Amino acid sequence: MRTITLKNVSKTFYDKSRKLTPVLAIKDFNLRVDDGEAVVLLGPSGCGKTTLLRLIAGLDDPDAGEIYYNDIPLDAIPIEERGIGMVFQNYVLIPHWESRKTVGFFLRLRDREQEVPAHVNTVAKITGVDIESLMGRFPRHLSGGEKQRVSIARAFARDLELLLFDEPFANLDAKFRSQARVELKRLIQEFNVTLVYVTHDQVEAMSVADRIVVINAGRIVQSGPYHALHDDPDSLFVAQFLGTPTINTFWGRVSDGAWDGSYMGRVALPRPQRDGSEIIVGIRPEFIKICDAGAGIPATIERVIPFYAEKYTLLEVWLRKRRWRIQVPLHEFFQPGETVHCLLDWSRALFFNAQSGERIR
Repeated sequence: MRTITLKNVSKTFYDKSRKLTPVLAIKDFNLRVDDGEAVVLLGPSGCGKTTLLRLIAGLDDPDAGEIYYNDIPLDAIPIEERGIGMVFQNYVLIPHWESRKTVGFFLRLRDREQEVPAHVNTVAKITGVDIESLMGRFPRHLSGGEKQRVSIARAFARDLELLLFDEPFANLDAKFRSQARVELKRLIQEFNVTLVYVTHDQVEAMSVADRIVVINAGRIVQSGPYHALHDDPDSLFVAQFLGTPTINTFWGRVSDGAWDGSYMGRVALPRPQRDGSEIIVGIRPEFIKICDAGAGIPATIERVIPFYAEKYTLLEVWLRKRRWRIQVPLHEFFQPGETVHCLLDWSRALFFNAQSGERIR
């Protein structure tokens, strides 16, 4: 296993389509991944996740800052001694090589090709998947899921200390993605390696990570276990990015020391704010209930969306141009156009500065 440390790392690219305009991908980035830790870099497309992974792998060089493996500068470690297994979104399989040759490439370079069957057998036992049947086939004869299994087997068939995954399941259908996550988790636990995993899928992040690092515009905005990020976000960005269904947000102003959302009501703030300040309140759909007439805010149902696997129904409602979402039990039935009364659990509300997006605690 190994520790990965990034100190004040920055990286800029130049957009050729815009007359070599500089594009700052990573800025003053600091991160430490401990021995055996599984860290997921989570963020929207274009936030710098893949750039970070390429820098950690040594595929690109930072413009500033340092990257260390076990406190040794990365550029001081020969490539063949870095012990990296990498799995890409597009598999990167050699078209004219059968799978056995692809999986055994690292060991073949070291005259250890006889170890390939044992590695394949180990991966098959841990995942519960018979990948030996894929070893004699070429990439053109493999499905997307089979290609990904070969790609993962190749990553593990080496002297492994660090695993780097870049959106590995993005091209797979939902059913196989779910199965592949379970297989991957088993492999990580069995081989006990350090993992850095890039994704924009929070379900994947939850299933793989010991720690999630949320990134936006090349910077860390918050890190921690999923439940802490979901329940206690530091910013409006994190609150909106994490959670399914998406959090509801309501704009208002501070009036006489309280948040005033007009017909949404008045709510006490966690700490005093200047009168007239713009504040956004966030409430997740599960903290809004349907109640009796006269006990809550009336709203008209616009859409009814059942989520059968998750066993809830999502109601999208509106009132005076404001729209929000309510999560109700699957067995309760509602119709578009119906009027319902909504009771918001203000004790679960999150408050954010409308200009900066920072959490008000």
